[in-house]
Amino acid sequence: MFKRKSLLLVLVMILLVNLIIFSGCTQKSQQEAKNVTLDDEKKSEVKVITTEELKKRLNEDNLILVDIRSSAQYNGWKLEGEKRSGHIKGAVDFPYSWIKDKKLKDEDIKRILKSKGVTTEKTVVVYDARGKNVQDMANILRSLGYENVLIYNSGIVEWSKDESLPMESLKNYEKLVHPKWINDLINGKKPDTYNNDKYVIFEVSWGPPKDYKKGHIPGAIHLDTNLIEEEPLWNRVSDEKIKKVLEDYGVTYDTTVILYGADTMAAARAASIMMYAGVEDVRLLDGGFNAWVNAGYQVEKEVRMPQPVDDFGIEVPAHPEYIIDIEEAKQILKDENALLVSIRSWDEYIGKTSGYSYIKPKGRIAGAVWGHAGSDPYHMQDYRNIDNTMRNYHEIAKNWEEWGITPDKKIAFFCGTGWRASEAFFYAYLMGWENISVYDGGWYEWSMDESNPVEFGDPRQN
Repeated sequence: MFKRKSLLLVLVMILLVNLIIFSGCTQKSQQEAKNVTLDDEKKSEVKVITTEELKKRLNEDNLILVDIRSSAQYNGWKLEGEKRSGHIKGAVDFPYSWIKDKKLKDEDIKRILKSKGVTTEKTVVVYDARGKNVQDMANILRSLGYENVLIYNSGIVEWSKDESLPMESLKNYEKLVHPKWINDLINGKKPDTYNNDKYVIFEVSWGPPKDYKKGHIPGAIHLDTNLIEEEPLWNRVSDEKIKKVLEDYGVTYDTTVILYGADTMAAARAASIMMYAGVEDVRLLDGGFNAWVNAGYQVEKEVRMPQPVDDFGIEVPAHPEYIIDIEEAKQILKDENALLVSIRSWDEYIGKTSGYSYIKPKGRIAGAVWGHAGSDPYHMQDYRNIDNTMRNYHEIAKNWEEWGITPDKKIAFFCGTGWRASEAFFYAYLMGWENISVYDGGWYEWSMDESNPVEFGDPRQN
C-alpha cells in the first residue's frame, strides 16, 4: 500500500514539473511570437517615397540616396531593364551583395557608409532596380541606428523612364566590363556595347602561368608581363617588341581585348601599353578573376595558345601621349597647368619607405602631388571597393581634387615601376579625362640619378 502511495506521489510531482516547464515554454514561445510581431510592425513602419516626392527633395542637404545595385549598374550597365545608364544624380553606392556575400560586421557597414557621407543624422533613401531588396536594406540600416530611412520602391527602372529626372554615369563605363558581359561573349551572345567580330581575353600576371593553370576564364590566354616590360627599370619594352608581342598573341589594332588577373594592377599595366600601341578597344574585367568566380561562372584548366596575326595593322605607337619618359616628366613639373601624380602609399610619398626591397632610395619626385594608393606597393585600397571592384568614381575624383588633380590639367601618373600608376590612369580614362599619361620610369628611374631633385615629408606642412 505504501509503495502504491509513493508511486502515485512521484507521478503527481512529475506531472507538476512538466506543467511548469510547458507553461514556461509556452510563455517563451508567446514572447518570441510577440517579438516577431513587433519586428514585423517595425518593418512596416519604413516609409515609401514616391518618384514625385523624391524629385522635389533631391537637393536637400540632409537627404542622401543609397544605390544598392551592383557596381556595374551604378557605373552605367543596364542589366534590369533600365532605360538610361547609371544612377540617380548624387547617389552613393553600397551594393546589397556586400552585406549578403561578404558577411560584413556592423562596424564595417557603418564605417563604409560614413566614408560615403551616410550618417545617422541624415534621411537615407534606399533604392535598387525595382524595389526587390530595399526593405531588407532599410531594416539593416535601422538596426544600425539610421532612424530616418525611406525606400524608393519604384527604383531606377521607373526613374530612368523620365528623361527630365537627373541621372549620371561613368563616362566610359563600357570599358570596365562585368562577368556576365564576358560570359555572354564567350557563349556567342553579342553583349551590350560590343560591335566587333574578333576578341581576345588575356589573364595577365608576372611570370609563369601558375594560377592560370589552376583555372581561368574559358578561352583566356595567359600574358606574362615580362613580355611587355623589362629590367633593369621595368619600363615598357621597345615599340618593335610591343608590336611583335601583339602580333604573336593574335591582336590587331581593331581587336577587342579583355584583360583581367588575380589583381587588377597587372591587367591595367597591360592595358596602358596596349592603348599606347594603338589597340582601339581595351577593356578590364572589374574585380578581376575573383569577380568571375564569385559570379558562379565556369572555369577551365586547358592551356590556350594564341593565334598569331601577320600584322598589327598600324604603326606603333599610335598613342605615344599615353606613356611618357623622364624628360617629358621633367617638363610637366615646369608646367603650371600640369601635375606629376604619385600613386604610391603615403609612407612612400613622404619618404618613410622606398616601398620595395630592390629600390633603396626613399623620398618622392620633387613637386609631385599625392594621388592616393594603398597600404603598400601591392595594394590599392584607395581605388577599390571591398570586393576589389573599382571604387565609386566620384570618391576617386574627390580624393584627387583635394590635391589639385583635376581634368582640366595635364596629368601624368607614376608609382614605383608602373603598375599602380596604370590602374589610376585607366580609371581616369574611364572618367573621360583626356590629357592623361603614365610616367613609365616612375620613382625607380628617377631615384637612380642623384641629380634629380627629391623631397620628403608632408608638403602641406612646409
